[in-house]
Amino acid sequence: MVANNSKEMAKIAVNALEEKKAKDLKLLDISEVSVLADYFIIASGSNRNQVQAMADEVEEKLGKAGFTPKQVEGYQTANWILMDYQDIIIHIFDEENRLFYDLERIWRDGSLVEKVDLEA
Repeated sequence: MVANNSKEMAKIAVNALEEKKAKDLKLLDISEVSVLADYFIIASGSNRNQVQAMADEVEEKLGKAGFTPKQVEGYQTANWILMDYQDIIIHIFDEENRLFYDLERIWRDGSLVEKVDLEA
């Protein structure tokens, strides 16, 4: 069962990514298959600037809500930015690396969550 905190964090992150026009946004509930986190959020941007802007927006919005990342990796190169908020892990890719790493396939045992499910 996913904690309310992680649901709230996921909702904020998804909204922030949508504000920056994230492509192919996927939200995976991995709470039943991993102890890493409750949610993986996977999104793509078309270029380095957009990928960084998406990460900045997520960090700003979650920060305003009182959540700080445990770790952020890959910001400078911006082909894959990983933002670890413990309960949720956000992966922001450029399109080429998203296809290459194919996290959706690797984590297919997680269940796909629709944004409306976060409201419940």
